[in-house]
Amino acid sequence: MRPAPPSTRRSEFVAGAKATLPLILGAMPFGIIFGAIAVTNGLSPTGVMSLSLFVFAGSAQFIAAGLVGAGASVIFIILTTFTVNLRHALYSVSLAPYMKHLPQKWLLPLGFWLTDESYAVVITRYMQPDDTPHKHWFFFGSAVAMYSNWQLCTLIGIIAGQSIPDARGWGLDFAMVATFIGIVVPLLRTRPMLIATLVAGISGLTFHDLPNQLGLMVASLLGIAAGYIAEHSQEKAN
Repeated sequence: MRPAPPSTRRSEFVAGAKATLPLILGAMPFGIIFGAIAVTNGLSPTGVMSLSLFVFAGSAQFIAAGLVGAGASVIFIILTTFTVNLRHALYSVSLAPYMKHLPQKWLLPLGFWLTDESYAVVITRYMQPDDTPHKHWFFFGSAVAMYSNWQLCTLIGIIAGQSIPDARGWGLDFAMVATFIGIVVPLLRTRPMLIATLVAGISGLTFHDLPNQLGLMVASLLGIAAGYIAEHSQEKAN
């Protein structure tokens, strides 16, 4: 069997973009709905595009747009979106061992571009055993693909939202649920991972009514704790 050719910066970049394409398909309706809802909630088209360009956090942008429409204070909006995005700290901890050698000129933009979708494909790439030094270019390719898609879909949503009312009634938001299922399931390779996911899912439903989306962080922390305990018990048994 012929060995695989050595990876290059270009090949890793292209591979990262290609690996993210299936997840982009699920994110496209999400971005369109955001653009439409944001303008119907009173944000200007410029303000909506600025959120996507400079915040680039889908769930946080949705929440911010809803809170603006409800007349919430700026401080409340900032605290709520900050809480929702705390999950990215967990992603960062997971990626840190693989990326700690990179200079700030790489860490800062890749940190900004980190999304649920890119994390799913990037952590899988980093866990592969080959020792190529170009895996951060895979991350770069995934990030550019997601970022470009989000800007385009936001723009489409803005245009549609100015012409078509009731964006939530379009029924497109199911795609994001399917996308997250597609992100999680391939990563469930061990018993501790499965236990962590089940505990986090049950906890998320149990604590759904906590204010400021705190239920998400509670569920994440409980899932991590359950996974750690399960992995520790498994190691002791072996």
